[in-house]
Amino acid sequence: MTRTGAVQLSGLLAHPRWRASVTVLAGGTLDRPVTGVIAASGVEGVPEVSPGGLLALTSLPEPVDWRLDALLRRLADQSATGVLLPVAAGLSRTTARLADRLSIVVMGTADEVLGLVLDARSLFAAPDIEAAALACRVVRAMGPQLLDPEALAQRLRAVTDLPVAVLDGAGVQVAGDIEATVQPHPTCARQRLPLPDGELLLAPTPDVAGRRAEYWVAARVTKDAAWRSVAISEALDIAALSLQRWVLAHRLVVERDARHHTSLLGELLHLTTEPQIGTRRRAADLGWRLDGWHIGLRIGVPPDVDVLGRTTEVAAALHEEGVECILVENSDGWSGWVTLPMEPTAVRVRQLSAEIRRAHLRLRQRMDTHMGVGRPEAGPPGIARTLAEADDAARLAAGRPETGRFLHVDSLGVAQLLLGWGRTETFMPAARALLAPLRNQPGDLIRTLGTYLDCESSLSETAAVLGVHRNTVATRVTRLKELLGVDLHGRDERLALHLACRAVLLDQQKHNSADEAGRNRGRP
Repeated sequence: MTRTGAVQLSGLLAHPRWRASVTVLAGGTLDRPVTGVIAASGVEGVPEVSPGGLLALTSLPEPVDWRLDALLRRLADQSATGVLLPVAAGLSRTTARLADRLSIVVMGTADEVLGLVLDARSLFAAPDIEAAALACRVVRAMGPQLLDPEALAQRLRAVTDLPVAVLDGAGVQVAGDIEATVQPHPTCARQRLPLPDGELLLAPTPDVAGRRAEYWVAARVTKDAAWRSVAISEALDIAALSLQRWVLAHRLVVERDARHHTSLLGELLHLTTEPQIGTRRRAADLGWRLDGWHIGLRIGVPPDVDVLGRTTEVAAALHEEGVECILVENSDGWSGWVTLPMEPTAVRVRQLSAEIRRAHLRLRQRMDTHMGVGRPEAGPPGIARTLAEADDAARLAAGRPETGRFLHVDSLGVAQLLLGWGRTETFMPAARALLAPLRNQPGDLIRTLGTYLDCESSLSETAAVLGVHRNTVATRVTRLKELLGVDLHGRDERLALHLACRAVLLDQQKHNSADEAGRNRGRP
């Protein structure tokens, strides 16, 4: 009996019945393919064994003499993998040495040989039997109810008796007991990743468009259990479909809540006095505390980020750093605030800012974000004020990679005031006119000027930020001075140019992001 796809001899020996009753007597490594199993009644008249095949003898001559050695030589000539003998005791020293030299694995058993042959043939010829049985058990375990990632991982672990996990789209564990971060291939298809002791099987839970995996259902299969890989892969597919049902239902709840949150936040942003009773009641229903002291934060992301789908991830990153805050989804990110019962000290504000910054570093490992944090503000109207400050800081942080795209409003100083001026209708045309001589010039002079002013006229720091040589920066600065006809040592000139550069660069960044989003929407 032969088959196209082979299994490793180690995988066959990992089969429960073979593992319990078969002993390796001689022959060396077990990392060899087995393409089929042939049974014979004795050493005489043994049929030809195909390359990679395994011979199983139901009886041996008495005594076990040179005929067994001759059989081993014939098996070696046929490139067979090994032979199973109906003996539990060891071989003679001469026969064992011959098997080692010929690389023919000799195994012995006290069990019924034909039963072992049937088990092996079932494993070879019909792995779908195990897959179908396991699939039925997984379907029953998943049931008709919606299971979140943690509940699904628990049930799948109980059915498969393997370490399992649910990973997010980036390959980071969100549930289960496989404590590893992997990098699945971008294609939304079943995957197998090698591990030192086996492999990691992955099944995707695709998004609605089917273009990316929102989650991965994973199981770690050791080399000893490699014979189960086909069945486990099928089981993971079923679990991934069950998880997709939960994702779609959860998304509906998230979208409904997001509309509710956005509506209530809109009311709070327009507050100038004490909120009405209805507003307070709605806030209480959501667990929002309107009284106390609020510290706002703003998280911005590119247009291609699924804000609704990643709210849980953002909340988890903040929670892991001890930051418990309200989060509300926007079209381009999240607005949020932390509420404290009394006015925080300067030390507490710095501590909270550091915690939020660490959470932002976590997020930047998974998505492109920029973040701003506002000052403490009191009472319900304070929510709008601190969120406005956080928004100002985030807008500036978007153009400051040197700060990790994170800014606290207290660190902005006059830049915050200038950003407020930049919102007027006449400012942008004036800024563009002021910097017009630098447009279409070689060397990206507008960015060079903005970075040079950010770095307080340090040529070395400017070169480091731009990734060019110090002499290149010096040449560019001389050129832009000539084109603008200004003295960069003058306080007023520097202030005006700094503000103009910041506004124009931010405007360019917004247009580039919008263009990229448009191209992405146009892709099939």
